[in-house]
Amino acid sequence: MTDQSPADLAPRILASDRRALARAITLVESGRAEHRAQAVELLDTLAGEGRQALRIGLSGTPGVGKSTFIEAFGMMLTGKGLKVAVLAVDPSSARSGGSILGDKTRMERLSRDPNAFIRPSPSQAHLGGVARRTREAVSLCEAAGFDVVLIETVGVGQSETLVAEMVDLFVLLMAPAGGDELQGVKRGIMEMADLILVNKADGDLKPAAMRTVSDYAGALRLLRKRPQDPEGFPKALPVSAMEENGLEKAWEEMTALAEWRRANGHFDQRRAEQARHWFEAEVREGLLARLRRDPEIRAKMRELGDAVASGESAASAAAAVMLEQLGG
Repeated sequence: MTDQSPADLAPRILASDRRALARAITLVESGRAEHRAQAVELLDTLAGEGRQALRIGLSGTPGVGKSTFIEAFGMMLTGKGLKVAVLAVDPSSARSGGSILGDKTRMERLSRDPNAFIRPSPSQAHLGGVARRTREAVSLCEAAGFDVVLIETVGVGQSETLVAEMVDLFVLLMAPAGGDELQGVKRGIMEMADLILVNKADGDLKPAAMRTVSDYAGALRLLRKRPQDPEGFPKALPVSAMEENGLEKAWEEMTALAEWRRANGHFDQRRAEQARHWFEAEVREGLLARLRRDPEIRAKMRELGDAVASGESAASAAAAVMLEQLGG
C-alpha cells in the first residue's frame, strides 16, 4: 500500500497524474478503516490547494440519450482544450452492489480522449455511501486540475437531491414528449433545474422537441423566482446529441449562468452551504456507524425494534427510550 500513501498520492494528483487519481478514488471508495483514514488525510491535504472546477449535475429519465449527450458534450469541451471528468451516481449500485453497465463501454470515444476521465458509480451499501464517495471523487478531480466535472445520476428520485447538493449547475435532459408526459415530471425535480435540455431535436422528432421546449419554458415561468437566477433563467433549450447541435449554445448558457452567480456572490455562498451540509451529513453518518458497531446498543435497538414491529410500543416512545439510554 506504500504507493497509496497520501504523501505520495497528493503531489501526483496535483500534477494531473491520471493513475494516481484513479488510485485515490479507489481509496475513498474503500470501506476499510485504514483506507478511510488515508483517504481523509489525502482529502484534507488537497483541500488547501483551493482548485475549483465547474461542477455540473446531469439527470434524465432512462432512454433520453444521456450517454450519447455526455459523450458529445464532453468531446466538444475537450475540443476547446478543457479537461472533463465524468462521474456517475447510480442508486441501483446500492442495491445490487454494482453499477449498471460500465460507463466506459457506453462512451467509447470520450473514454479514449486524453483530456477526459470517466469513472462509473461506486458500489456501496446505501445511497448515502454512494453520495459521500462521489462527492470526494469530485474533490479529487478538482485537485487534479479538471475544468469541468459532470455528475450523472442514473435513475430518478432521491439521487437527484443528493447530486444537487454537490454541484454548481443542475441540468435536466429530457426527451421530446406530449403534454401528458410533461405532467409526469416531478415538480421538485423541475424546481432544482437550472437548465432543461430537450434531446433528440433532430429528424422526425424535431417538431415534437421544439414543442416540448416551449412547454417546459412555459412550466418554468410558473415556478417561483429564485434569488440565484438572473433574468431568463432557468430556461429550456433544444439539443441533438446525435447531430451535435445545440451543444455550444447549452455550454454558453451554463457558463453565463455560472459567471453571473460568481459575480453576484451566489456561487461561493452555495459552495459554502454545500460544504456545511456535507460536514453535518458526515457527522450524522459517523454517529450512526458508531451505534452500529456497539453490540449492546445493537441488541437494545433490536429489542425495541421488535416491540415496535409487534405493536407493543409506539415508534416515538421506543425512540425516546433509546435516546435516553444513549444520553445516559
